[in-house]
Amino acid sequence: MDRLKGKVAMVVGAGSIGPGWGNGKATAVTFAREGAQVFCVDRNGAAAEETAKIITGEGGKATAFTADVARSAEIEAMVAACLTAYGRIDVLDNNVGIAEMGSVVEVSEESWDRVFTVNLKSAYLAMKHVIPVMVKQGGGSIINISSIASIRHVGISYVSYNASKAAMNQLTRSTAVEFAKNHVRVNAILPGLMKTPMVEHSAGLANSYAKGDVEAMWRARDAQVPMGHMGEAWDVANAALFLASDEAKYVTGIELVVDGGITCKAGA
Repeated sequence: MDRLKGKVAMVVGAGSIGPGWGNGKATAVTFAREGAQVFCVDRNGAAAEETAKIITGEGGKATAFTADVARSAEIEAMVAACLTAYGRIDVLDNNVGIAEMGSVVEVSEESWDRVFTVNLKSAYLAMKHVIPVMVKQGGGSIINISSIASIRHVGISYVSYNASKAAMNQLTRSTAVEFAKNHVRVNAILPGLMKTPMVEHSAGLANSYAKGDVEAMWRARDAQVPMGHMGEAWDVANAALFLASDEAKYVTGIELVVDGGITCKAGA
């Protein structure tokens, strides 16, 4: 449908931690299929290259870039490289996140700092360096990938993840208001329980749900959702596509929940 024709989209976290489709990988490919030129960023250079090759293999345009987005210098280099390659940045999709287990009395200070650095500081730095580009060119769309864990307890103890994503929501709202006059839209997507490689490879989640049994974890997570099953990366990608497109030109500062109804349900 070419919903992003002529746009340049930077997807941060465009790789996948393992085989299959993570949210960032699916989003990058979806953006490309809708006509965007995609700048695929990941800390794992091979994962970024894999996503870029899928896009170019389908006839799209993509560039892979390796960066640790918790480091300001690497963010600056990332933005500069995208501008060199494509000349502009119309869409920024911040899709970086880690979850480490523990309640507020269990989580270590080092773990707390690490989660906030990866989950929140990365989004702050990316917006800090991309928004001036968008303002200069007349606007853009920023999509921050949060979580329903930012607005409710989902039965798993990972307080640093909950808190970092809640902070991301307010960062999104505040930034949306401040830059609305510049036609820079800033929105968040709150995925629910998703079946992705990141979840599959999280030993902490598997232990919390089912004593390390991944298949049992999948069944338990399916059972939590009113629709009877978890979401997949393409559900997040399609929500991001809407927010990235001109169809959402009057939408800013929202938290788009993509969760199969779980946040409407009493209990976790």
